[in-house]
Amino acid sequence: MEQSFAFRGHRIHTGTVGNGPAIVVAHGTPWSSDTMRPLIDLLARDYRVHFYDMLGYGRSAKPEDDVSLGVQNELLNALIDHWHLDAPIAIGHDFGGATVVRAHLLNHRAFAAMILIDPVILTPWGSPFFVHVREHREAFEGLPGRLHRALLAEYVQTAAYRRLDSASIDAIVEPWMGDEGQPAFYRQIAQADETYTAEIVPQLTSVGARTLILWGEQDSWIPVERGYRLAHAIPGVVIRSVSEAGHLVVQEKPQELARAIREFCGR
Repeated sequence: MEQSFAFRGHRIHTGTVGNGPAIVVAHGTPWSSDTMRPLIDLLARDYRVHFYDMLGYGRSAKPEDDVSLGVQNELLNALIDHWHLDAPIAIGHDFGGATVVRAHLLNHRAFAAMILIDPVILTPWGSPFFVHVREHREAFEGLPGRLHRALLAEYVQTAAYRRLDSASIDAIVEPWMGDEGQPAFYRQIAQADETYTAEIVPQLTSVGARTLILWGEQDSWIPVERGYRLAHAIPGVVIRSVSEAGHLVVQEKPQELARAIREFCGR
């Protein structure tokens, strides 16, 4: 069941599938909830899974406004209230991992468990591409559509260990095309700021939720070694690496992720 939610005057695309204990799924960047669907559909056999597209992403509104990490935890917090959930399991991939942890630490949101998949938390996390886009945002926003699509497709491919098929790449690229999508893609990169993760790192020892970290061993965006560093900072964390998978492990190894999550959460 797909619906919408109004957040600060902007439309947020949401959905719910399955039955059982509640799970909330937060995607990363430059993805959308569609990127998480292989994992969502597997978990929906045992859980009621709530998903959404972040502000500025996917089928949600793409305003010329704040779409940074600084607002995404506020959106997640508002959605959990909207769904009337009490301490759900929270799953966050990439940027979504930071969003989940920020909601837990800054909004004091209780989670039955946190599942962090290749999360963007420890610095540095801005790639050379990110830095270059921030310095030349206007030039990138003005690229002809074909060049923008080609650049974005190649960028997306670097997140995977194996070559993605054209249908998977098209599904990721499409929301970032056109007069609305293209500037929105470069806007969210320009607003990427390590300040939003740096402020929660000193608080990681205060994490009160059971936490599982899952990481693609061949992640070229955020090396798996950073996952082990993160694991040392969070009390009682469990970390598992996933072989033959990159940063897009949610697309490459969804069945392995689902098994690990079920084992950790007791289903």
